[in-house]
Amino acid sequence: MSLKLLLLALTAAAAATAAQAGETACWFEKGVVVVPAEVAGVAGDYILDSAEPQTVLAETQAQGAGFEATALTADVALAGAVQPNVAIAVKDLDVRTGLFPTPIAGVIGADVLKAWVADLSFTPCRLRLSAPGAAPAFGRAVSLPLRMTAGVPTLEAKASDGARSLTASFALSTGADAPVRLSDTAASVRGAAKPKELYPNGVLRAKLAGLTFAGRRFEDVLAGLETSSDPTVAGLLGAPLFHDLRVRLDIPGGQLLIAPNEKGPGSRRGP
Repeated sequence: MSLKLLLLALTAAAAATAAQAGETACWFEKGVVVVPAEVAGVAGDYILDSAEPQTVLAETQAQGAGFEATALTADVALAGAVQPNVAIAVKDLDVRTGLFPTPIAGVIGADVLKAWVADLSFTPCRLRLSAPGAAPAFGRAVSLPLRMTAGVPTLEAKASDGARSLTASFALSTGADAPVRLSDTAASVRGAAKPKELYPNGVLRAKLAGLTFAGRRFEDVLAGLETSSDPTVAGLLGAPLFHDLRVRLDIPGGQLLIAPNEKGPGSRRGP
């Protein structure tokens, strides 16, 4: 099975109520970051996904809490910080929730993260939120410009199938279940028996010959497809590409900082 992108080919295979910083342990599993949070009064484990424009409360959890509506306006509590009056979607969650042994209550999206400077490390998994201008020193790091596109942070990267390459904007995702997803306006799959399984609700992956960003080169990267809501975004870059790094997602400042991970005290959850 092979993927053929229209431009590339793949070979198969709101302000916050508190200015002080808050910190929490998280859980990095199957390429997805999960955090303890409370949405509309519903406490639980939530996928943290910077490429999701709107925070989501799972329909099952919403009904269990007595909510009948498919949209809510409520507070979101995360890492000791509270974001008031967030517009929350209520809907069924995608296949990512089946990856975990415990129920996933929803997704914390970029609509919450955009108010904060978010520091994320993966080993151990920890998330820190700081008010803009109040984040601690990050140390020496590579800085990449971020731009908000269709409500999510994007950065520039270069994808290659070995013969052709594409330099474009990619959404930065802390909650994707694949290292890379490419828009089906830029990619397709050759020989895929079940092409729908390459999309977010599927389980198949292909391989992208090369991916370059921030001076880092990856080869034979597991990749999937997605339907993009914005033609200027070529896909997304997932957290597995950053698992060996410390990451500062500074949406208010329009930058992403990455640096080698410095292991320290913390906890990690997982099966």
